[in-house]
Amino acid sequence: MKLSRVTFLLFSGIFLTTNAIAHTSVPEKMYAKEYYENGTLKAEGWALGNKKIKFWIFYHNNGAVASKGNYKNNKKDGYWYYYNTQNKLIKEGHYINGSAENWWIFYDIANQKKAKYQFKDNQKNGFALQYNKQKLMRAEKYENDEKVGEWTSVWAFKRDNPDVSLK
Repeated sequence: MKLSRVTFLLFSGIFLTTNAIAHTSVPEKMYAKEYYENGTLKAEGWALGNKKIKFWIFYHNNGAVASKGNYKNNKKDGYWYYYNTQNKLIKEGHYINGSAENWWIFYDIANQKKAKYQFKDNQKNGFALQYNKQKLMRAEKYENDEKVGEWTSVWAFKRDNPDVSLK
């Protein structure tokens, strides 16, 4: 059976178009790096096309780690750590789909826990615990980033919130 020249060209065009679409529509997963204007490393991690995925590390312009954590579809997702320019941990907490959620822990200059806050949708929502030298000093309650309650004794907090754990 002989194929006409038109049929041959039609099938060839369909094959080449399908093959080109298959190769260009699937983004390539690669290890990416970003740099400051002065040439020092700013960030590195995995990308799928132009979207950040998986584990990333960000650096201060002095080379110290600034933050590290995971991305999912170009949004922070999972547990993240943040550091000052002297590599001291300053805070850590959860992201879900790019939004700060659940408990976040904040540290003082001596790297001791100074506060724990509950977040929902990037706002303080829930309880906040304030520490001084690892000792719980005050508990607060927040709704939509506004303080709505405060307790300066563990006894008063437990009396008003019997079902809430301070751990």
